Amino acid sequence: MRDLFVDVYSNALAAVCSAMMVASLVVALRDEITERNVGGASLVAAHWQVLPAGILWMVLTYLALVGTVLLARRLGPVVVGQAEGAWWLPLPVDRRPMVLPSFLRRLVGVGLAAGTSYMPFSVLTALDRSPVQHAGSAAIFGGAAVAAVAGAAILQLRPAHRAYRVGIFLGLMPLAVLPFLALATWPLVLVFSLAVALGAYVAARVGDIHGIELQRGGAVSGHAAASIFFIDLNELRRSLVAAPSARVSRRGSHYYGRPARGALAAMLRADVVAYLRLQPSPTIALVWFGVCVSVTLVSPALPVVLELAMILIAGCAATAGTGTVARRTAVVPDLDTLLPVTTVLVRCSRMLMPTLTMGAWMGGLTGVLTVLGAGPPSLALLGALAGLGMGAGAVRAATRPATDWTTPPVETPFGSVPRTQLSSLLRGTDTTVLAMAPLLLSLYLGVVYPWLILAQIVASATAVVVQASTPTAR
Repeated sequence: MRDLFVDVYSNALAAVCSAMMVASLVVALRDEITERNVGGASLVAAHWQVLPAGILWMVLTYLALVGTVLLARRLGPVVVGQAEGAWWLPLPVDRRPMVLPSFLRRLVGVGLAAGTSYMPFSVLTALDRSPVQHAGSAAIFGGAAVAAVAGAAILQLRPAHRAYRVGIFLGLMPLAVLPFLALATWPLVLVFSLAVALGAYVAARVGDIHGIELQRGGAVSGHAAASIFFIDLNELRRSLVAAPSARVSRRGSHYYGRPARGALAAMLRADVVAYLRLQPSPTIALVWFGVCVSVTLVSPALPVVLELAMILIAGCAATAGTGTVARRTAVVPDLDTLLPVTTVLVRCSRMLMPTLTMGAWMGGLTGVLTVLGAGPPSLALLGALAGLGMGAGAVRAATRPATDWTTPPVETPFGSVPRTQLSSLLRGTDTTVLAMAPLLLSLYLGVVYPWLILAQIVASATAVVVQASTPTAR
């Protein structure tokens, strides 16, 4: 009983501390948005702020629902574990009583988590609503998330029909508008009726899902759960990556077929072709690009600090997506020692494509911001230089070591934390933020001083040198 009381007390204290920190941050941001006194009105010129704020918030809500469908489809949502797949799944029995309870628990959990996470967003984007209306918007979004997960389960029933996927994505558009109609009661009734109807439709047919699909979802869900338990973000990204296509990619085949002069040239060519073939589509990076630009065009304008925070978050998210090849090669780091080149050159070869990609991404973003009046033309140069350091941060994050669980934990208000957890989680993100710091400062000031260009060169060079000189974790 004593150990149980300590565990319950520690978890409750951690939950209360987290909730209070989030609430205080949301209230502070709400006050800043209301006062509009943080470093000016916006990054861009006032005549470019033509995008209504409500349209942007609806688009972000729609993207969140689409992401829920894609993530739920990858994780299942109707699954069986490895032991279940080997034990009762091959038997001629009704599967519905076996898989239905876990599916219903997932629906309830997703609804509660989505509604809770939407509450801060509602408070920050609708300043004129009452607490009851914010709660109504959060409940509507939670119901829409439940409908999205049910839609992902329908895709499990019909995995080969693209029309179902298109229909579900189109059906999410009106659901993304309903949270902003919380002044009335009918949106809440409508979305809950839809969620119940879709849930009932899937619940009556979960026994018809193919066994291979159930085992696939169970393998992905188990892999992701284990990665979260061991706090391994790289393994989590590996678990959620899309399955390889049945078609063999031939991107870069002509470049790869040319004669190579020397081992270094051959390794560079192999890394370039591997990046072209294994890197997922740039859809997510383009979405983050559009979000950064849209946030600066919104009317009424957001404070500069919030716009810079969005650019920082988008930059870190886009950077993390360029480390696919580095994460795969980091699984067996001893293979790099067998190459007939030095390990420093191997790390530089791994950084080539991520740095070029992020240099183009940041250069394009800062170029658009320059056209919108955020700074002089030299701002695009600053962005391209920042992208080079961010690419190095992507490779550094992809080769981060796993958390060392052998060291004694440290007691914090949030519970016991491994001593090396924070350093492991921040590896890669630290150099990415360092590379973006001079650029963000230049955007805040609205000018590009020569010493800022020098500081940007030093920051990006430091990120590249640190990654090139850091041994790969074993």
